[in-house]
Amino acid sequence: MSLLSALVNAYDRLPDTPPYGFSSEKIGFCVVLNADGTVAEIVDLRATDKKRSPKIVMVPQAKKRTVGIAPNFLWDKSAYVLGVTEGEGKRTAEEHAAFRTSHLDWLEGTGDEGLLALRRFLDGWRVEDFGSPLWSDELRDQNIAFRLSSEYAFLHDRPAARALWRRIGAEGASDPQICLVTGETAPVARLHASIKGVWGAQSSGASLISFNLDAFTSYGHEQGDNAPISEAAAFAYTTALNRFLADKSHRLQIGGTSTVFWADASAPEVAEEADLWAGAMLGRPAVSGSEEAVAEARIKDKLVTMRDGQPLSSIAPRLAEGVRFFVLGLAPNAARISVRFYWEDTFSTLARNYAAWLKDVALEPAPDRPVFSIRAAVLRSAPAERRNGVVKYDTEKVSDLLAGEMTRAILTGGRFPRALLGLLLLRIRSDHVLDRIRLSLVKALIVRDMRLEDRLPKRPDGTVMEDYLMHPDADDPTPARRLGRLFALIEKAQLAALGDGINATVKDKFLGAAAATPGRVLPGLLLNAENHHLKRLRNGHSDADWIRDADHARAVAAGIGREIGKLWAEAGSEAAAQHSAEEQGLFLVGYYQEKYAKHGEADAEQPESDDIEQED
Repeated sequence: MSLLSALVNAYDRLPDTPPYGFSSEKIGFCVVLNADGTVAEIVDLRATDKKRSPKIVMVPQAKKRTVGIAPNFLWDKSAYVLGVTEGEGKRTAEEHAAFRTSHLDWLEGTGDEGLLALRRFLDGWRVEDFGSPLWSDELRDQNIAFRLSSEYAFLHDRPAARALWRRIGAEGASDPQICLVTGETAPVARLHASIKGVWGAQSSGASLISFNLDAFTSYGHEQGDNAPISEAAAFAYTTALNRFLADKSHRLQIGGTSTVFWADASAPEVAEEADLWAGAMLGRPAVSGSEEAVAEARIKDKLVTMRDGQPLSSIAPRLAEGVRFFVLGLAPNAARISVRFYWEDTFSTLARNYAAWLKDVALEPAPDRPVFSIRAAVLRSAPAERRNGVVKYDTEKVSDLLAGEMTRAILTGGRFPRALLGLLLLRIRSDHVLDRIRLSLVKALIVRDMRLEDRLPKRPDGTVMEDYLMHPDADDPTPARRLGRLFALIEKAQLAALGDGINATVKDKFLGAAAATPGRVLPGLLLNAENHHLKRLRNGHSDADWIRDADHARAVAAGIGREIGKLWAEAGSEAAAQHSAEEQGLFLVGYYQEKYAKHGEADAEQPESDDIEQED
């Protein structure tokens, strides 16, 4: 199913969608008219909170404005309706004249009381009449609608107004053509409504489909005739997409990509459940303590059971059959919107691919919450900075292209972008932040490449190690991973001798260099550890809080020295002068697991570092 077809189908299933020809817009004020066209009062429709948000009202669909002047029917911003705006407003007089002229023409001959009142108001309105006490400056640049003083419904809701709006639309319709979305013969939309809410795009909205230059003309067709989509289909897909972008339960930001997702199911409650599951997978923020947050926490527990092999049919039977799911990533591109990625398949496929992703990123030792979302994973590709002991990631420096490819790989179960591993290694080397999610990503990239290339190690019985790198493994012969463990022991010796309060550890200064060029860096670090840190411990001295006494210090020195000697004897001769990106990743996995795994009594009381972070 194409993207537009999916959105048209979604429009038919959405609750409370505006009917064809209408849209939900922000209306700040209502001008209440008497039957003779005089103003009875001005009603402020904005919320009473600090934000003073305008009221969302269903109105005749807004006109597509690029550089031209096009008034809306029975509502518009103050520049069009009243001829007033903030600032200079170079085209304000022209905009107001267009609104006045168009409505006097549209309402010519009407017998409806409300429409006649508006015609009389516009016929007698002068810009000079705008002023206190009736007209407040807060009306400037707000959207304005109208109603009669004798009733509470807006003028555009009157039956005569709706009939007139249908007639105006029919007069402007093009010749019928075959719609590329529905396959039906119907009038074609030459201009499609703007899509609003895409992060970084124009605040007034941008186009998903548009043809506005001679270069886009094909066989004499202009604008929408190049790709004929009926007005009804264009209205449906733009309405549905705008609804998803405005709804926090169907939208989240992944880097610079505005991501929307929705389910197509026979029952609304099943679709809502699928959306909730997808929100937990993608990383949609939920209000802490809310029922939704509690439900997402339960879903994450179920995702762990799926990672461990339990099928979706036994965990959530309603979602296993007959539910299709859609994920769409949008990014700004001048006055248009680019589709960063689009994925469609059954929800079972999504759950299976996400379970495979969780298995790839599974890493021990792990915190109490082993599940982290796609959004959290993408965020770790950005530069990090530690402020007051808290790590912050610069979301504005996430690569949009890389974020899209990462999301696509997770949704489809395919290969991750080749550049991602190198970027993660660069980030770790530059900002010295090696949190659990970053390292899990490194591990996932290596394991997925090995699996797709049939390079996973095998056990003595010949079976493939699908859980390779998941658990600490002292018997793994991989040199790079052993050297990473060796580096962790060097750091452990330093912290045991000098305590955790030192300004910079060996990790802060040499982790990146040791991972990239172990043959050049590790011999010097080993010599320094032996002559200084281990020697200090053997003499019974330590500044570490977790060292109890001199005897404990000597015991720790003996344990660390024995492990260092064993690893260096096994891997020292294979310490390469230069490591590949994959070998650097294996080095970091070995370092992490050696540092945080509990091996014995000698280091059982060493506190866990705060480098391991939970999901945002």
